[in-house]
Amino acid sequence: MTLRVVVADDQELVRAGFALILSTQPDIEVVAEAGDGFQAVAAVREHAPDVALLDIRMPGMDGIEAARTVCAESDCRVVMLTTFDQDDYVFAALRAGASGFLLKDVRRDDLVHAVRVVAAGESLLAPSVTRRLISEFTSGTVVRVPSDERLAVLTARERETLRLLGRGLSNPEIAAALVVSEHTVKTHVSNVLSKLGLRDRAQAVIAAYETGLAVPGEGS
Repeated sequence: MTLRVVVADDQELVRAGFALILSTQPDIEVVAEAGDGFQAVAAVREHAPDVALLDIRMPGMDGIEAARTVCAESDCRVVMLTTFDQDDYVFAALRAGASGFLLKDVRRDDLVHAVRVVAAGESLLAPSVTRRLISEFTSGTVVRVPSDERLAVLTARERETLRLLGRGLSNPEIAAALVVSEHTVKTHVSNVLSKLGLRDRAQAVIAAYETGLAVPGEGS
């Protein structure tokens, strides 16, 4: 199956470079390029891609607003292009539905891998992103909602799985913590996402902290 990708960045050289790298792969087709958020949204509507790479900072409509529109209107997966030293929009992008982040100086192989991973339904939530997300909650800038109502649909083991997801643990790490198989963890994660209506692990991390199930600085 060929993965269809839209690349959006207001810097033409960056946009063209990413598109060129991805186009060399036999299983990836860049169906459109865009220079701003409005063009990106239009391209997604026209081409129905599997993945959209969106620069966070673009003129007109920025990447976060574009991601919010794309995720609300389609099943297209969104990866934000950013520089962590400058961008303070990690939490907002995840809330908008983004499935992960890539630095603009990403290596060729990592770029290709990221597109494939996200298209397969996984998220690119590196420990550095998780730390940035946790810092948002630690600072008190994020308002939590009562946990009982949202978490009532989860079993005790699914709640524990969500708590560990909130700490940024991988499936093997969760399996070790719960003393179960990785297959069982995958089932728990799938159930958590389905029951809470979450797109991926990135949004699961948000849900864990919003509900107070995960607490910054806690141990496993």
